[in-house]
Amino acid sequence: MSAATTPHQPVLYQESLDALQPRDGGCYVDGTVGAGGHAAGILAASAPSGRLLGLDVDPQALTIAGQHLAEFGARATLVHASYAHLAQQLAAIGWDQVDGILLDLGASSMQFESAERGFAFSLDGPLDMRMDPGLAHSAADLVNELSEQDLAEIIREYGEEPRARTIARRIIQERPIETTAELAGVVARALRARRGGIHPATRTFQALRIAVNGELDNLRAVLPQAIEALQPGGRLAVIAFHSLEDRMVKQYFRRESQDCICPPEQPVCTCEHRASIKEVTRKPLRPSAAEESENPRARSARLRVAEKLSFTER
Repeated sequence: MSAATTPHQPVLYQESLDALQPRDGGCYVDGTVGAGGHAAGILAASAPSGRLLGLDVDPQALTIAGQHLAEFGARATLVHASYAHLAQQLAAIGWDQVDGILLDLGASSMQFESAERGFAFSLDGPLDMRMDPGLAHSAADLVNELSEQDLAEIIREYGEEPRARTIARRIIQERPIETTAELAGVVARALRARRGGIHPATRTFQALRIAVNGELDNLRAVLPQAIEALQPGGRLAVIAFHSLEDRMVKQYFRRESQDCICPPEQPVCTCEHRASIKEVTRKPLRPSAAEESENPRARSARLRVAEKLSFTER
């Protein structure tokens, strides 16, 4: 298996490598290593002495990544950990600063394609959705234990579902709900969905997955750690698959690329904020038509890239 080949070609693969510009001797982090596709490309491009720290909360993914990256030997270090603890993991291996960090957010293709993991409404399986099987609460726990108000808030906030209250009310009426097919059916009945367009349960499944795995909290936690960990000229590349993630990354990059974040109506700057990064991609990079045709999941992908400024540039 070549360094650039995996069972599923990573989304925005070449664009990510172009953004990170891996070089010989560099140190890199793949905070969502998955099957190791992006990581293999980074290691190949940074040969012969570039190193990579790969993090993932999914033990199954780490096993696959370990097999895929075996050819790189000690240049690849894989750790079962969340990117939300990036600073801690870098300290554990003695890295002060790195040259590039990649975050490929959301669930992976192999997670969606495993009925037992419970991520997909198209495959009947237990209503789980935990990226890390060691997490205390599954999607079934949320669906069957939360109040109508709490369920509605999760579905509205994380799924951007305008009929969240209607769905939550129907879930309460029909629970216990234990499988993905059962939940998909409940949502479809709640919305009296017509055929065509996206599946009516799409937003609800997204919302529950985000809530179960704390995805937005983890992203919020990692962004400042990532910028702090980069050496001047180092780059952070983030691939997001839905608007909540992409908006958070966009707003953070915009804020940290400005010298002043005082309100526009304030005549004199008092914040003393100084830019720490520059936006490499003012607008996000999107997959090519060919990639979207080959991998429908890629259609929603957005890549944003920022570069750490040197002290003289600030």
